[in-house]
Amino acid sequence: MRRYKGPEREITREELHAERAYGPYWYSGLWRIVRPLLVLFCSFLIAYGVLTGVISRLKGNYFDAVDAADPEEVAFSVRSGSSLTRVANDLENAGLIRNRTVFKYYGDFLGYGQKIQAGDYTLTRRMNVQEILDMLTTGDGKPLVRNITVIPGWTVEDIAAYLVKEGVIEAAADFTSLCVDGGPYSGYYYIQDVLTEGKPGRRYALEGYLAANTYEIYTDATADDIIRKLLSQTGTLFADEYFDRMEELSQKLGLTLNMDAVMTMASMIEKEAGSGEFARVSAVFYNRLRKNMTLGSDATVKYATGVTRLALTDSDTASPSPYNTYLNRGLPVGPICAPSPAAVYAALYPDETFMVSGQEYLYFCTKEPESGELYFSRTLEEHNRAVQIYRPLWEAYDQRMREGA
Repeated sequence: MRRYKGPEREITREELHAERAYGPYWYSGLWRIVRPLLVLFCSFLIAYGVLTGVISRLKGNYFDAVDAADPEEVAFSVRSGSSLTRVANDLENAGLIRNRTVFKYYGDFLGYGQKIQAGDYTLTRRMNVQEILDMLTTGDGKPLVRNITVIPGWTVEDIAAYLVKEGVIEAAADFTSLCVDGGPYSGYYYIQDVLTEGKPGRRYALEGYLAANTYEIYTDATADDIIRKLLSQTGTLFADEYFDRMEELSQKLGLTLNMDAVMTMASMIEKEAGSGEFARVSAVFYNRLRKNMTLGSDATVKYATGVTRLALTDSDTASPSPYNTYLNRGLPVGPICAPSPAAVYAALYPDETFMVSGQEYLYFCTKEPESGELYFSRTLEEHNRAVQIYRPLWEAYDQRMREGA
């Protein structure tokens, strides 16, 4: 290879040729370095342009507002437990998003699926997908849950009236209609037993099984949701050991008891006495059952007739009803209210000192109405004397209640 001597160094033939064609040799070397970078940069610009166009097209077709010029507000609700798929479908049906599938996968990818909160929202068609997701995951500012309290001694109708008053349900019939035959709740074994036994004249299949307690419910809970929550609590209320005690008590008293009989007895105890005298009232009722006497419970007559007077009349106690224990022997056809845990316990553990053979207590009546204290008697004569003494107090109390009303 021939070499040519320049002013500073010798160059090769190839370098000389390149210098003549492209400039000095040092420029040619720089070009070899810069050229790939320029190619890469230009490729990047082209790819960026293409990608920007694709993103812009996707954004415009799927993520942008449906109508940026439409300020009209649209009411939108997310029900408790709704999936992201359900929310996406509802949004598309309301014309608030462009594509439900894209909304769903975008929400899933960013982890919004478990963050969407139930509630009532006000959206517009000029909101984009991200703005809608931000609002649905922030919440509508309203509480998601609330508390309700079912008081021991309340009936199905009392509970329904309370739920309407509290704004939980719109109409009492929404609740009471579900409690009549109990068919939708046959999955609860104790309700299945009630349905299987099928006592004619029973007002509500679920009466007595809507356990009294304080509950946390969703603000959008339906009557069905609430009923199921209350029924589930009954399973906790009636402990497993109670079944063993029920069999023991049946054998001891010579009676046939099942869960419905115990709940019926407990409901009568709840309405007849304060908790301090539950066990004594339980003993009186069992004593009368063993002697095949009518139970003569005022509470059952009040349930049957709807009267609220403390002093019942002969007409009240003669009212024909399968719940009237003045006319019918044995327990009524079903519970008359939601009993407390203490009343259920008393129905299984009556006061045995009141059940001593030959000295059984068979009667009781209210003494002073304000306190609710009871007077217990062993004989009818003693009971009649007590009624004669205390009846004026009952009548005076009824008069005050009427005047107060």
